[in-house]
Amino acid sequence: MLIDTSTSRPATPATTTSRRTHDDAPDTAQLFARLTSLEEGPERDAVRDEIVTAWLPMAHRIAGRFRDRGEAIEDLRQVAALGLVKAVDRFDPDRGAFESYAVPTITGEIKRHFRDRMWALRVPRRVQELRNKVRLARRELAQNPGAPEPSVADIAAHTGLTEEEVGAGLEALESFSTLSLDAELPAGDDGYSLADTLGGPDASYDIVVDRESAKESLRRLPERERAILYMRFFEDMTQSRIADRLGISQMHVSRLISRSCAQVREEALGRKGGRS
Repeated sequence: MLIDTSTSRPATPATTTSRRTHDDAPDTAQLFARLTSLEEGPERDAVRDEIVTAWLPMAHRIAGRFRDRGEAIEDLRQVAALGLVKAVDRFDPDRGAFESYAVPTITGEIKRHFRDRMWALRVPRRVQELRNKVRLARRELAQNPGAPEPSVADIAAHTGLTEEEVGAGLEALESFSTLSLDAELPAGDDGYSLADTLGGPDASYDIVVDRESAKESLRRLPERERAILYMRFFEDMTQSRIADRLGISQMHVSRLISRSCAQVREEALGRKGGRS
């Protein structure tokens, strides 16, 4: 009895090669096996570079997921490449497929870049986490067409955060980037920038500090020296007039003013230095 073998074929044995989910996941198992067997040196560096080059398209693909978040795609690719290098250096071939290890490593490196480098001002990690929770909650609560803007109470109930924590997260949402001091003000304030609205140093504060620092030293001066300083600096009298009023020489008045001012200055500066 003849058997038609064209339709009866033995089952194909299961392949030992792991199934890849993307075209940019090359088979580098042999390269990794060779890498682990080599000592530090030029040959090992060459194999390492070959592996990194082979997986670089995958790193670029992962970086593309984070485009349109305020960072240039080329910069994101560089960060992803750095994560890829770390993954290659830390990967243990005996613990599974490289792709399953590299993807979270590269993704984590990019997220860390956004967390640590993209804020114009350094904010605590806790505040960054609150910002992310609030941002996701607002998006989830407002995803239905016609849904109103969620309130602080709505976000707090959705996330399990307190309203105070939600408030901090909302503030952080508006603080990811800074506004240049050269930015023009809204219409109606032509020719003015944000810097024009900022106050400048007020010299009056320095005068108050100096006056309070000198007050105690002035009280300790002899009555005649205090009177001379008052006439000279508050009544704007000349040294000649002061000398005539007190019946002493102008030279004596000059010496008393110089000595009194030096004493007050020295004591005031010493007192201010002790407070700082």
